[in-house]
Amino acid sequence: MRIHWLQHADFEDLGCIGPWLAARGHAVTGHRLYAGEPVPEVSEFDALIVMGGPMNIYEHDAHPWLRAEKALIRTAIDAGCRVLGICLGSQLIADALGGPVTRNAEPEIGWHALDLTAEGRAHPLFADLPARFTGFHWHGDTYALPPGAVCLATSEACAQQAFAWDGSRVLGLQFHLEVTQANAEEWFRHEAVSPSRYVQTPAAILGRTAAFALNNDAMCRILQRFF
Repeated sequence: MRIHWLQHADFEDLGCIGPWLAARGHAVTGHRLYAGEPVPEVSEFDALIVMGGPMNIYEHDAHPWLRAEKALIRTAIDAGCRVLGICLGSQLIADALGGPVTRNAEPEIGWHALDLTAEGRAHPLFADLPARFTGFHWHGDTYALPPGAVCLATSEACAQQAFAWDGSRVLGLQFHLEVTQANAEEWFRHEAVSPSRYVQTPAAILGRTAAFALNNDAMCRILQRFF
């Protein structure tokens, strides 16, 4: 499959998704929106992965490429591509589908429990995930569920954590199953956090080595079904 991915910051990559795609022989291409590289034509790929980033989807003045990216996402969805979004990517997909993106009541950074909804427990993409599991989070915004979408997961801090649209073809994950420990260490070199109710310290986050591996395993199982 021809898979294209969108990168929003030089320190945020595909995480464990990259090796998984390479091991299965997918033709993977990508481009750096932040570097001004032009968006591709939808005819150039079969699936689109929209990754995270430190910006907000409504910061058009600071990041003018956001408008072209949003148009590309909507065009890819309309063309029948498989589209996966993570964190900022999930918000961009929600926006493209008519779900407004706003500030969450509180930022959520660190390891927090996720609860699958009844629809999430029954959904084929989440078939063997436990009803409650711990995921890695790093976001300050949230989205409203787009028309026609199904909410798959929620957390104490954020009601909308995952959604599917058109069955299993479009998937948005607000949380980060793809992040490796090396990724998280790199993020902390670029971004400072202030501990609060749902924001943990870097030491607390990075100290949970096994949790990164469990998250990556869950990400790979979702990818197997998604692609």
